[in-house]
Amino acid sequence: MWIKTGNWMYAGKLPAANGENEYAIILGAKVNGEIPSLSLRYRLEAALDYAKKHPEVKFILSGGQGPDEDITEAEAMKRYLMENGIEEDRLILETASTSTYENIQFSRKLLPASVNSVTIVTSDYHLARAREIARQLDLESDAVAAKTPKVVEWKLTTRERLALLKTSVFGR
Repeated sequence: MWIKTGNWMYAGKLPAANGENEYAIILGAKVNGEIPSLSLRYRLEAALDYAKKHPEVKFILSGGQGPDEDITEAEAMKRYLMENGIEEDRLILETASTSTYENIQFSRKLLPASVNSVTIVTSDYHLARAREIARQLDLESDAVAAKTPKVVEWKLTTRERLALLKTSVFGR
């Protein structure tokens, strides 16, 4: 199972996004007060690079507010992106989600009805599960992979392997 989930995680990064999708969903991660965590900053840096290469793409910033967060993850992402030159009219906030499933589900509702394919921006280890959930919700996707902080890489990838198995069995 270790090898199989590792292969799934690798395959989740492909195909890499090329700007063809009009919308990208950036999945939230922990906010420390009002400051993005290192994991969220890495996702935002990857999104920022992608946004600069593809100025026509709009971004859904997906993430609610945890009990130990002063603002929603979506609001923290908006502030970071705007401080780094991304125009507000390219940003759509989804502020209610508390899980990866809800990130995709609630973001899907913000898309125009004609859109059936998006770019998903999240940590490299997280893409396979996020994209599988998108597929289950009838949403095709390509990927922008953000690096994972080395200090938490082993913990997160191990946890993600278990979550991938759960998603493959139970669909969530």
